[in-house]
Amino acid sequence: MRQVILDTETTGLSALEGDRIIEIGCIELDDRRYTGRQLHHYVNPQRSSHPDAVRVHGITDEFLADKPPFAAVAEEVLAFLRGAEVVIHNADFDIAFLDAELSRLGRPPIRQTVVGVIDTLAMAREQYPGKQNKLDALCKRLEVDSSHRELHGALLDAGLLAEVYLRMTRGQGSLVIDEGGEANAPWHQAATDLRALPLPVLRASAEEIAAHEEMLADIDKASAGKTLWRTLADSAA
Repeated sequence: MRQVILDTETTGLSALEGDRIIEIGCIELDDRRYTGRQLHHYVNPQRSSHPDAVRVHGITDEFLADKPPFAAVAEEVLAFLRGAEVVIHNADFDIAFLDAELSRLGRPPIRQTVVGVIDTLAMAREQYPGKQNKLDALCKRLEVDSSHRELHGALLDAGLLAEVYLRMTRGQGSLVIDEGGEANAPWHQAATDLRALPLPVLRASAEEIAAHEEMLADIDKASAGKTLWRTLADSAA
């Protein structure tokens, strides 16, 4: 399965209100392995960026003044994405901006070019409900090194997202794959049969059991006796 990890930086937060893409970064995976192919462009949005956006990505209007407009890189972007499954963090945001840029060129929406879109933000919210699921938080939770990320950048963030995505899905530790290394072997070949290993049973001490019962009593009291274990106990009596 060919996948492309994609990220954009923009002049602001609303494609509907005319904000534009100023940077796009893409990294290619094939069968969950980094192929070495990537695409990166800075884009002249032909309008000013919002000051709040500049504080996030650090890309000034002056820097973008001599960069090509999106129309000049659109075909290259579409060719890189064509036929791939695209992985994006908060996909609705980036898709809205890509569709707006393509619409200005009379081109169909991006979903007609790619075979599918995976939203890692939606995936993270399902896996880690009630927790922070921004890219920085996921990097910290999944032990992806983002110490070099002082500002947002499309290609930098796409690389971090690729690591995060692999760890959220099948647990591959890194995109860095040595020739002939274990990362090139099928996943099942690296598995270890644990059935023959003895499993120690650690029993709670009397003090630990008492502390546990005290904690359950406190929770039961705080919920006014509506805890699930109390409900099940009453129904079984």
